Amino acid sequence: MTTPTLKTSRRRALKLGAAAVALPLVHIRTGRAAGKVSIAFWDHWVPSGNAVMQKQVEAWAAKNQVEVQADFITSVGSKNILTIAAEAQARTGHDVQAFPSWEVHNHSDMIEPIDDVMKTLTGQYGGVNQVCEYLAKIKGHWMGVPTSSGTQYKGPCGRISVLKDKAGLDVVAMYPAAPGHTAASDAWTWDALLKAAEACAAANMTFGMGLGQTSDSVDCIGSLFAAYGAELVDKDGNVTVKSDNVRKVLEYGQKLVKVLPADAVSYDDASNNRALISGQSALIWNPPSAWAVAKRDNPKVAEDCWSFPGCAGPAGRFTPYLPYFWGVWSFSQNKTAAKELITFLMQRNNVEARCTEVVGYDVPPFDSMLDFKVWEDVEPPKGTVYNYPIRPFHNAKPHIAALPAPPDIAVQIYNRGTMPTMLAKLKSGSSIDEVIAWASDELEGFTR
Repeated sequence: MTTPTLKTSRRRALKLGAAAVALPLVHIRTGRAAGKVSIAFWDHWVPSGNAVMQKQVEAWAAKNQVEVQADFITSVGSKNILTIAAEAQARTGHDVQAFPSWEVHNHSDMIEPIDDVMKTLTGQYGGVNQVCEYLAKIKGHWMGVPTSSGTQYKGPCGRISVLKDKAGLDVVAMYPAAPGHTAASDAWTWDALLKAAEACAAANMTFGMGLGQTSDSVDCIGSLFAAYGAELVDKDGNVTVKSDNVRKVLEYGQKLVKVLPADAVSYDDASNNRALISGQSALIWNPPSAWAVAKRDNPKVAEDCWSFPGCAGPAGRFTPYLPYFWGVWSFSQNKTAAKELITFLMQRNNVEARCTEVVGYDVPPFDSMLDFKVWEDVEPPKGTVYNYPIRPFHNAKPHIAALPAPPDIAVQIYNRGTMPTMLAKLKSGSSIDEVIAWASDELEGFTR
């Protein structure tokens, strides 16, 4: 489950941001403190993720004789986003903030360039993917450092036995828990998904793919549009919804929506999780959090789950990707310590320790770190999340819905759930022409 990015009024942001001050704080002090620095982390869905982060901060604080205030701020109710807005408005708060995907761009005029940290880290570990650059490299400058904490892929997680028995789809053979490309994986296309979805729906095991306006629905349907090369707005800000590719994806969508859950239009980010965990769905698109809860609440389901990349279409194979970033406010009182702390936390040994603790939920931004053993070892079944992060032999690209539209337009497309809403209108009986006309009006409003 993930929490959507929401817009809010400044008044509400200040009110709720102030409430975040009441969250538990972690104060780390040393005998010869040489300055102070404060950092706001995302409050991890896996509670032990906070504990390992705290220990790493303590180690850095003691070594560098810096007093550190570390806060873990929940994304429930978008409190983390509201806190970010409140601090930007007040020009005071933490030195370092954890910024969800779109928030670096939303507050770039208040964030310190961090090119020096990125130069150090990419020199050590290699480059990062285009989604990270799209979201955090602004006017040629890095304004946020892609972090592992909270960063997730949201590809399919399917029931091994159900897909094999009802749809003839052997996902373990397609994507085994071992390096290397398989010919069977080439056949994992959106057409194959539709065929499997039809078979599973006939067996009352529908695919838990939502058409709501929250991020799970947006990410999943966004990858479908990308696979067809169906851009709503191009990189220059031109509305391109009246295109052959958009029409083709909607023609596909007319077939897909017939076999999705009856309540798909009202799905939120918990709906697909519940569908999988309860044993009512053959496939969802989600990070391993749903599997982890099933491991606790319905072990038989967890033992039958396998994660793998998104489907291929005429324009390629895309898997939803939501990165988190750490950034330093321009009003920070200790920018040097803030940057040094970020650099320390992104060292390979620290990233691996955190990733292992959260059973592989967090994905490092550097491909050179994808050899961590956690994805091989996590069970049941062993290797269930091996193919959760994109690997070179997957022939897949990370994607965030609405790319390549300029981010100030794309964030509106994302937050309003324009793409899943287009399919929701098809499900309710609208024609393709009616859906395109509605979307065109919607997008024109975003680009004015």
